[in-house]
Amino acid sequence: MSRTVTDDRPAADPRRAAIWMIGALLSFSMVAITGREAMRSIGALELLFWRACTGLLVLAVLHLALRGTLASLRSGQPALTAGRAVVHFGAQLAWMLAVAMIPLVEVFALEFTAPLWVAVLAPLFLRERLTAWRAFAALVGFAGALVVVWPADAGPSPQAFLEHLSLGPGSLLALASALGFAINVMAVRRLTRTDRPFVMLVWMHVLQLPIAAVLVLAGTGITLSSAGALGWSALCGLAGLSAHYCLTRASRLADAIVVAPMDFMRLPLIAVVGMLLYAEPLRLPVMVGAACILAANGLNLWAERRASRRAAA
Repeated sequence: MSRTVTDDRPAADPRRAAIWMIGALLSFSMVAITGREAMRSIGALELLFWRACTGLLVLAVLHLALRGTLASLRSGQPALTAGRAVVHFGAQLAWMLAVAMIPLVEVFALEFTAPLWVAVLAPLFLRERLTAWRAFAALVGFAGALVVVWPADAGPSPQAFLEHLSLGPGSLLALASALGFAINVMAVRRLTRTDRPFVMLVWMHVLQLPIAAVLVLAGTGITLSSAGALGWSALCGLAGLSAHYCLTRASRLADAIVVAPMDFMRLPLIAVVGMLLYAEPLRLPVMVGAACILAANGLNLWAERRASRRAAA
């Protein structure tokens, strides 16, 4: 029988939400940095294995410290929980591979198409209406994604773009990860009806750890060559947990219309990180395309807020 989760959200506090969002921004950047550093000596699958180990260990210690029981970790929708874990694992793998292949700012820019995928796919999976505003925002955002991957050797005309367009594996992986994260978001929307965020996080790690273990052992096996690689992997796992925790806390203290614009600051932050740490250039098409994607997300949020106000009125 499904369990109902009561809404115990605290009172709105945008200032505290902003503080938590700063933590989320720094944590997401750390995931990219530590993941790239770890993959200098180990593969992406092995990185996800050690990351899942770290996350599950931390969650287990927290659960025991809070004197939680096994019964409290039961999921109200086990099939959806399992499917979500598999899709999220694939999205993480694609994202990590993209981080190792293309500039960080391009990965983050293409990742921000995930909310637009949600807007397009929600009518199919969640039976939500595809409004004109949602459709327009999605078109603007996906056009921005094309601009982000604008070939460096192409001219400014659309014809030159089409002649030179050849999406590299890194860009394709980043787009695939965005689609996977969008499906994950829709699954979480359904899971929140029965499961607490901590329960969802625990099951995600419990299910993803054996998936990573099987794939690693079926491939190259555990090839950890140094304590440094293990350290970077552990830091990547901790940063991932911190990012999701901070984002969840911020979302509980402020509406999406407040939190999302703060989340968009990830792009300029990671652009600076890429320049300073990896000497990654800031290409004009990437900046223009990223601006289009962010504008599309903002338009989508505005339309949703407007629809909610009309419904309340």
